[in-house]
Amino acid sequence: MPGLSFTLPHWFYWVGLIVFPLVAMVLSRRAQPSEKRYSIPLAYMIAVTGGILGLHRFYLKSMLGLVYLPIFLFVLYANGQTQDARTTLSGFQNQLRVAERTLEREEGRVEEARADLAELQAAFDEAEEGSFTQRSAERRLTRARDTISKGEARLTEARTALEEFGPRRDEAARNRAFWDDAAGYAFYLILALLLIDLILIPGMVRRANDSLPAYEEPTEAEKALMAAEAEEGPKHDREYAENWIDRLSLFCGEFVAYWAVIAVFVYYYEVLARYVFGSPTNWAHEAMYLMFGMQYLIAGAYAMLTESHVRVDIFYAPLPKKRKAWVDLLTSIFFFIFAGTLLVTSWIFAMDAIAVPSGNSIVSDFARGQISLREMFAGMTLEQWTDGNIRWGEISFNEWEVPLWPMKWVMVIGGLLLVLQGISKVSKDIREIARGN
Repeated sequence: MPGLSFTLPHWFYWVGLIVFPLVAMVLSRRAQPSEKRYSIPLAYMIAVTGGILGLHRFYLKSMLGLVYLPIFLFVLYANGQTQDARTTLSGFQNQLRVAERTLEREEGRVEEARADLAELQAAFDEAEEGSFTQRSAERRLTRARDTISKGEARLTEARTALEEFGPRRDEAARNRAFWDDAAGYAFYLILALLLIDLILIPGMVRRANDSLPAYEEPTEAEKALMAAEAEEGPKHDREYAENWIDRLSLFCGEFVAYWAVIAVFVYYYEVLARYVFGSPTNWAHEAMYLMFGMQYLIAGAYAMLTESHVRVDIFYAPLPKKRKAWVDLLTSIFFFIFAGTLLVTSWIFAMDAIAVPSGNSIVSDFARGQISLREMFAGMTLEQWTDGNIRWGEISFNEWEVPLWPMKWVMVIGGLLLVLQGISKVSKDIREIARGN
């Protein structure tokens, strides 16, 4: 089975977190066609991301996608057998290495003891009966005989192990190679089928669209019913926006919402890399939990605006708007204590993160107070961002070594958005109280 070694570049990770949501927001605002039809770009995207499962076929309502599933399941089974064979092979190899080291060590000891045995025996025989010299010679003679007897026993065990585990190791190696080749051939078969489908997709989309029933324009009654259902449905996000702070919170909330789509692609890649190619990544899990941590912080203001936070409102819900405004205004004291603490603490964390000296970085020098802000901007060049030797700021401790300081600054942004949204909420409560409704 071919391996899959790919490490996500740091710059691609951070650029992707910015560019992907912007593209998704633009696409989501496009005018949607009244008639739903199959799309060639979408079919190709599904083929590239889920083609080895035949998902592009299922999208186009083609049951030939079932051909992919047993082959893919066989790949997973063969990879499991390969893993078991690898574990078995590793065990036999360890046994053989131990036996070989035993032979190498004990053969020399036994030979040396045998060579000294006659001399030790002669020394024992020549010593005076009952003397200290005789007892000392007797101990050395006994030790040499024990070395020979125990060494011969170990040598026998080691030779037996070599005879026993050698063929079993070879059998395990052949078994591993068989299942590894079987998984590889099955995967190449999927790739061949997928390549054929990539050529056939335009025709497949055309036939799928031809099989759709003729489009009928909704009647006036149906349009009125849909409009009534839309009015009775959940409140649209844009209806919450009353000022620029609300619009900023809505934008940020929608922006980070699309990060969940990135997680789907990344974890899909991780599962395939781990279970199909046997090449688990060292970056997928860390990249996603960092991303979700930033998403949680940025979306806080959006959740506050749309009242999405979980709360127990047994007494609050029945209150009229004016009393709710009074309650919100009084309890905002506790909110600002929390939000202010989050903002100040995040600022300290962020400054500490960029103050970590990991290269000739003027940003780190500024954060440590060694240069002024004016000197930092005066000395800022493109090299500070592109030179691989200048790794300024805190980085993770695993093999990926992704910079962590951007996440710490996202904490600052999240805290700032939360404080701003709290100010917006307080202003609304004051206006509600002033209206006297």
